[in-house]
Amino acid sequence: MRAIATSLAMLLFTVSLAQAEVKTKTIEYRVGDKTFDGYLAYDDSVEGPRPGIVVFHEWWGLNEYAKERTRMLAEQGYVAFAADMYGDGQFVEHPKDAGAMAGKVRANVDEWQKRAVVALDILKAQPQCNPKKLAAIGYCFGGSTALQLGYTGADLDAIATFHAALPTPTEEQAKAIKADVLVCNGADDSFISQESIEAFQGKLKDANVSLNFVNFPGAVHSFTVEDAGKHGNPGMQYNKAADEKSWTLLLDLLKKDLGGK
Repeated sequence: MRAIATSLAMLLFTVSLAQAEVKTKTIEYRVGDKTFDGYLAYDDSVEGPRPGIVVFHEWWGLNEYAKERTRMLAEQGYVAFAADMYGDGQFVEHPKDAGAMAGKVRANVDEWQKRAVVALDILKAQPQCNPKKLAAIGYCFGGSTALQLGYTGADLDAIATFHAALPTPTEEQAKAIKADVLVCNGADDSFISQESIEAFQGKLKDANVSLNFVNFPGAVHSFTVEDAGKHGNPGMQYNKAADEKSWTLLLDLLKKDLGGK
């Protein structure tokens, strides 16, 4: 009987795994006269609306890395939407091209924020999303974008950044932040100056924003990206310990502020 019961339990477990599947789809949307192609992911075995997370890509654009992180969040029971910040879902491979594309967006902060706000609105409109439980996360350029979204006063419960530049908010922008903020920073990241860190921390402290700033010893820029060193820049390298710990910190934040696993 015990063998039968064990076999039955294994069968039910296998069936439940087969039924649970992360679904993905591309969502085309517009900001002004420009077309964007975002990427939605959710577990179709989860019933009813669940917390939503907007994911902002690195300076490369909406590539497979951003999509994989989006699917990983869906596996945790959230509905996640990878925003397209450049248009037409485009992404590039060369740092020079990436820098030019990200720089163009950063040069117009109003448009930068508008694209982030529209992406959040697209997520909120999805039937799988509970629009009262929202978070924004981002990597590198995407982390800066998540912060810019927070500076608009968007109704976010949590913001998390990974190896991101930290644009200094104005006093008004800092006071507009409604979310708990997690910053995961490489302690040896030569791309992020100590001056910018201190200015950012100071503004959030003055505005009484809940900030968890975590420095990862030995980690440099792009520490969550496994192939970060492919361009031969020693300042961009994967760090397994920092990647795994920062992901755990993110999940803890999401569980606290959004609920879920």
